[in-house]
Amino acid sequence: MTDRRHFLHTAAAASAGLILTPHVHGMTLPKANRKSSSKRMSLTFFPYELKMRHVFTVASYSRSTTPDIQVELSYDGLTGYGEACMPPYLARELGTVDSVMQFLARVATRIGDFSDPFQMEEILGEIDRMDDGNAAGKAAVDIALHDLVGKLMGQPWYRIWGLNPAKAPDTTFTIGIDTPEVVREKTRECAARFNILKVKVGLDSDRDMIQAIRSVTTLPLAVDANQGWKDRQQAIDMIHWLHEQGVVMVEQPMPKTQLDDIAWLTERSPVPIFADESVQRLSDIARLQGAFSGINIKLMKCTGMREAWKMVQATRALGMKVMLGCMTETSCGISAAAQLSPAVDFADLDGNLLIANDRFRGVEVVKGRLTLPGGAGIGVTPVSVARRE
Repeated sequence: MTDRRHFLHTAAAASAGLILTPHVHGMTLPKANRKSSSKRMSLTFFPYELKMRHVFTVASYSRSTTPDIQVELSYDGLTGYGEACMPPYLARELGTVDSVMQFLARVATRIGDFSDPFQMEEILGEIDRMDDGNAAGKAAVDIALHDLVGKLMGQPWYRIWGLNPAKAPDTTFTIGIDTPEVVREKTRECAARFNILKVKVGLDSDRDMIQAIRSVTTLPLAVDANQGWKDRQQAIDMIHWLHEQGVVMVEQPMPKTQLDDIAWLTERSPVPIFADESVQRLSDIARLQGAFSGINIKLMKCTGMREAWKMVQATRALGMKVMLGCMTETSCGISAAAQLSPAVDFADLDGNLLIANDRFRGVEVVKGRLTLPGGAGIGVTPVSVARRE
């Protein structure tokens, strides 16, 4: 523990010294127009409940729907799309439908004050300062602005960031906690289409879950305990057993309050240990070095693509691994996150595959690998007009 605590005195200064600005390879950025303009951005939004294909269960809850808000940001005849997904168990961090709708109404009254969408740092910085919470609402505006600016530039964001889409990783496909019979059925449905599966664990049934999957497939597995293990010795025993079963990484094995216990696990684990509930934003990263092997970045938690890109660079600078995660989202949110995927080690971007009422076409999974859309911005195309309720 001494090494980890010693590191904390220097890590914050190291991450603060990073240069964290977007760049473009092989292109010239349009000059930002700082003079007054008659063009103004306008924001519209509406709630849209996501319907799960199957009841989804993790260590602490189950759900068959997920609250969501769809956002559209218009400027000069173009529209950028964004979304806010708000699983109820994360209401404190992400917001609720009511709080995010109220937040977006405030943003809508102010967004027109900015005449130049390219001033993204200023715009998104001011929006972030408008409220201490409602991270999902901030992410929705961030995604829509990135989509809009990418369309104004005529380029996808992976290219603006200088990333190679051919290096996009495989994505895991998530299997929630259920009976062995249902787990085997779900595994049979997806095993042929993916190269790695993600399994929710954290209950007394963990071994039964893994053995049910292993009766169907030999694919590599990632596991997410969602803070479900409380005793570190039992946790390390389970991790060693999981490693023998072909598990290649473990996500958030213990409660985020037990950081020293997690550091103890990471020192002894045969597989990398990733933070999820322990990390939300850029400012959280430095204190986690030494306690985790890497972090899981989710756009809804970190307020969107702007901060996620900074988090990737900061995490790499501290010698840690990076994965991209998601909530249950439409292809809008998933395609936005996928723009960063060539820069990470693991991807868990299957949220759009878990719902039955996606509004968009965007990133696709081909033979288990993320295939990034070539369209400008985040690369999504609406496939239906959702009913505004």
